Parts: sequence; structure tokens; C-alpha cells
Amino acid sequence: MTGQLVTDPNFDAPDDFYAALAELHRDLAPEDSAKANAKLILLLANHIGDAGVLAQAIALARPKAPA
Repeated sequence: MTGQLVTDPNFDAPDDFYAALAELHRDLAPEDSAKANAKLILLLANHIGDAGVLAQAIALARPKAPA
């Protein structure tokens, strides 16, 4: 059974997460920042592990085409 992507706020400390994410990118060259993002995405995707949930997230993340 495929789970449902949680899109409602679900952070214990969103400001702390944002600060940690900003710190991850501090002083990184743009290429290294992109690599860090990719690695973080893959680690979190592995943690989620549900292909259906990941497909929902991908669909929501994709920019909408201009009207």
C-alpha cells in the first residue's frame, strides 16, 4: 500500500531546520551547494522509501508550465 505525502506543517522546530539548511550551504561554491542538495534529497528519499510518496513529492515539486 502506498502512503500519502504529508504536506501540512510537520516540523518540531522549523526555524532550527532552516538554520541548519542554511549552514549546510555556507561558504560552498554553487556546484558544491548543488551536490549537497542532491545528496540530501537522496538521503531523505531513501529514508522515506515509498515510491508512491516520492512520486507525489516529485509531482508537487515540478514547476508549473506558464499559462
